[in-house]
Amino acid sequence: MKDRIAEVVASSLGIVTSELLLEIPENQDFGDYTTSIAMRAFADKSLLEKLPESVRDSKDPYDLASSLVVFLEEKTDLLNYVEKILAIKPGFINIWLKDEILVDNLIHISKKHYYYGSSDIGRNKRVVIDYSSPNIAKRFSIGHLRSTIIGQSLYNIYEFLGYKVIGDNHLGDWGTQFGKLIYMLKRHPLESVTVEGLEKLYVKYHQLAKGEEKEKMDFEARAWFAKLEKGVPMAREIWRKCVSISMREFNRIYDLLGVSFDMMMGESRYSNVLKRLLKNKHFLSYLSEGEGGAKIIDLQEYGIKTPLMFLKSDGTTTYAARDLACIYYRIRRFEPHVIIYEVGKEQTLHFKQVFAAARKLGWAGDSIILHHTAHGLYLSPSGKKFSTREGDVVNLEEVLKEAIRKAGEIINSSKTARDIPEKDLERITNDIGIGAIKYFDLKHAVGSDIVFDWNKILDLKGNSGPYIQYTFARTNSVLEKAKEKGFIVKDLEYCDIEVLRLDLTDEERDIARLLFHFGEFVKKAAVDFSPKVICDYLFALCQRYNSFYDKYPILKEKNSKKKMFRLKLTEDIGWVIRNGLRLLGIEVVERM
Repeated sequence: MKDRIAEVVASSLGIVTSELLLEIPENQDFGDYTTSIAMRAFADKSLLEKLPESVRDSKDPYDLASSLVVFLEEKTDLLNYVEKILAIKPGFINIWLKDEILVDNLIHISKKHYYYGSSDIGRNKRVVIDYSSPNIAKRFSIGHLRSTIIGQSLYNIYEFLGYKVIGDNHLGDWGTQFGKLIYMLKRHPLESVTVEGLEKLYVKYHQLAKGEEKEKMDFEARAWFAKLEKGVPMAREIWRKCVSISMREFNRIYDLLGVSFDMMMGESRYSNVLKRLLKNKHFLSYLSEGEGGAKIIDLQEYGIKTPLMFLKSDGTTTYAARDLACIYYRIRRFEPHVIIYEVGKEQTLHFKQVFAAARKLGWAGDSIILHHTAHGLYLSPSGKKFSTREGDVVNLEEVLKEAIRKAGEIINSSKTARDIPEKDLERITNDIGIGAIKYFDLKHAVGSDIVFDWNKILDLKGNSGPYIQYTFARTNSVLEKAKEKGFIVKDLEYCDIEVLRLDLTDEERDIARLLFHFGEFVKKAAVDFSPKVICDYLFALCQRYNSFYDKYPILKEKNSKKKMFRLKLTEDIGWVIRNGLRLLGIEVVERM
């Protein structure tokens, strides 16, 4: 509907839809859609001259908006499905949909179910999403959580919109840090090699590498990485063992989180791509000499003063080189329209360099979107960034298990839990605990930092995952009780739509309007690369329904048609909550 209204309004005014900027107001009191075209046209004479001649002599933005409203009412068919169009000071044009449009949508939800809110706008388009990307030989810490679950949510959102999505876990399994590990393992062998033990060795390396000793140790670490890149058997054997041990732990965490990937290709997999590039004369023509004999790609034409270092002075490849080779591989294998890097904001310069280099080399034309989400970090309560080198990371598995334990305590204290079988209780506590962690993260803006606070991260009240899950459980409970009393909601799918076109209360109308806009919020989440959009929507919907539930006892309603309508509203809310949580990677809970 938004696209339809935007097209009708824009074409009638003689402008393109991108100039109209039709949006959903943050406050429902201001209608279903709003545009600031009058204010922008009054400030931009070139835009004003595109509008119908009859409105151009307006004295101020509000006067222009009022003239445009009259024009739209007279010259378009908007009033066939729009209840009213109003000019609002200082110059907005707000649009309200008719109730029958909102009610018709309730029937549509019944038909679409799991697919309500989905779209085919991504048909024949491919998106590659790079997410999680933990470093081998380091425990899965709280720092990896954001990339993992934001990336998975973006995957779900784009897939829901019809895109062919490829999720790639770009493992950090290559680089000088492995030279450091091999150096330490040769001098401090472990009796039993574990990820925790490897991480402690890495920390110990940086504790020992001080003063003159640092130069010596760093030299030997670089030498070991050079041997690893050259394929020296001893170095490769130690490296493979580190990868194998790490992957066992990672997969256990992914199972807990319910996260999956289409492929897991570490940095090491691009060694052959790099070798081919270094034999390509055209590619070599872009490399120039840097400090100490390093090979660099100059990016000043893109406004980036710091060049991309491709090869270090000792001939070993850099992290940037491997990411550049990765883009080369992805573009040629998948021909994507979008590549999303769900990586922390501390790598902003890195991705600016890599993206610019890919464009300079002619690999990524204007038709390919390269996007770095630049998510914020988890900080310690003191506001300090966690650091593996300093040994002050928070183990993610411990956080997840504590969240599940906390959820178990709350469920067990609930009266309704007494009737839930033990096997179901375990699943429910797991879904609530993991859901609490995910929602807490996703409800924050992607770019914001989050202070790691046990009390906040495990708060199961208010704007939280458990609150959304609880509301879904409430809708399910209402429908189950209605069924016991003989009210079968699915019968509404086949009844005369006119029966449902009752006089709506303000509360019913507000809920119906929120349900109507769900698909538009999903698209916005994709455009903004922001699962927070879905979180905000679900919280608003749940608040509306719970207030409605408290004010109108649904099953006690004496008017049978009104009761059936409210049950229908309840069912559709359940479907939308289910679909929204699915996009966030959170399970619904039918009983709490």
